[in-house]
Amino acid sequence: MPTPEFVQHLRSRIGHDPLWLPGAAAVVYDDDGRVLLGRRADTGQWTLITGIVDPGEHPAQAIVREVQEETGISVEVEHLVSIDVVGPVTFPNSDVCRFLSLVFRCRYLSGEARVNDDESMDVRWFSPDDLPPLNPLHRRHAENARYSTGIPDFER
Repeated sequence: MPTPEFVQHLRSRIGHDPLWLPGAAAVVYDDDGRVLLGRRADTGQWTLITGIVDPGEHPAQAIVREVQEETGISVEVEHLVSIDVVGPVTFPNSDVCRFLSLVFRCRYLSGEARVNDDESMDVRWFSPDDLPPLNPLHRRHAENARYSTGIPDFER
């Protein structure tokens, strides 16, 4: 699902004006230490798997859902890596958003990495030492998650 229904409803009222949204990102590692990345269909850029948290949804549950929806991979959240403010981001349709982004380190459980929706044009595993060009924030998250033991007292 490219844009959640609740965001479409808000956009029908505010147009393209800036919108503050909760987001989540996953740094997914498999048993070989590779990182899962998706190549976005709208920009062509390689990114971590990301998504918008639905109203009332726990961010850790949201990122598990997003990874499954976008890549066909089942994951388990290991821990919270960071909390960031991202944006403003202007999308190709002129919508402007800022995100409160919670970044989780996740462990691969099962599934074959594949394009599983219309948000991605490619999905692949990469060695942490051989990542494709990423925006600096996503690269930093991948590097930090590689050695992170998590933020203490994180509740799922």
